[in-house]
Amino acid sequence: MGDLAVEWSTQVAQAELSTALPRRWAHTRGVAERAVEVSQALGKGASLLVAAATLHDVGYAPRLTKTGFHPLDGARFLRDEHGAGEQLVRLVANHSFALLEAEERGLREVLEAEFPLLEDQLLVDALVYCDMTTTPDGERTTAEERVAEIRGRYGDDSVVGRFIRRAAPEIFAAVERVEDALAAQSRRG
Repeated sequence: MGDLAVEWSTQVAQAELSTALPRRWAHTRGVAERAVEVSQALGKGASLLVAAATLHDVGYAPRLTKTGFHPLDGARFLRDEHGAGEQLVRLVANHSFALLEAEERGLREVLEAEFPLLEDQLLVDALVYCDMTTTPDGERTTAEERVAEIRGRYGDDSVVGRFIRRAAPEIFAAVERVEDALAAQSRRG
């Protein structure tokens, strides 16, 4: 992956989200900005991380909604309509502990079978970090504030509310691992 993949991902996400879901598009742009910052500091999978960050919520686009579970809908769209690479679609499908939400929706086996989780823990964590430190409007936030915002928006008794309560410890741990890696990198460089 390289700059062309990042450019392509921006075009696809913008086409699907900017008009139909402008607030989701603002969030997406903020997540992509975090990804650029993180990937430069970590020096690992830069273009893949930025492309995944840019496309992570594409499954929310109304025309792509098939299952109502945006990670799965987005990954299938990228694979089936665009022939996107396996690593990219697996990151999109599994972003921010999507397996836990898939379980709440009765889709865990489907997600695991179609899009197994990548083994590159730092890359997976970096996408969690970018998503969970960005508000719905694309601004910076803490993971704790982001989880609280999601719980407030969806309610604790909703599918998303149950998922985010279960995922919160994993989200916080992933964010902490990335922050530790960023701190270690800044000490070296």
